Amino acid sequence: MNTAIIKPQWSPLTITLMVLGFIVFWPLGLAVLGYILWGEKFGGTPEKAQAYWNKGCSFVGANKRHWNKGSYSMKSSGNAAFDEYRAEQLKRLEEERARLDAEIDAFHEYMANLNKAKDREEFDRFMNERRGGRQGYDEPNNGWSNNNG
Repeated sequence: MNTAIIKPQWSPLTITLMVLGFIVFWPLGLAVLGYILWGEKFGGTPEKAQAYWNKGCSFVGANKRHWNKGSYSMKSSGNAAFDEYRAEQLKRLEEERARLDAEIDAFHEYMANLNKAKDREEFDRFMNERRGGRQGYDEPNNGWSNNNG
């Protein structure tokens, strides 16, 4: 006999509890949301909850790829020649990746220097125009001169 007071379904009571849970302490609201979404899968018994948890863990364990410093960990295939070939290819790919990363860094440095040079040129032009107008230098005819001829 299922005598749960709060059923794992969208009802005004569960929504209110979820909102209050988020307001009071956000993990509590998250727990209520999880209960609303996945409460039926657990069925209310610890055995069903543990079975569901174990099923999820076995799925993740079976489909997990092991990473080791950016590459797949070396598991033996049972064939020494293939394992050697695979290690060689992975080493070659890591070297290529390192080379490409160095090229990216060099390009970013080049672009930064280019932007600095452009900024310096614009600033120098601004300062020359500003100094020229203030110190009375003769500038090309820009509409400020009284000479008509």
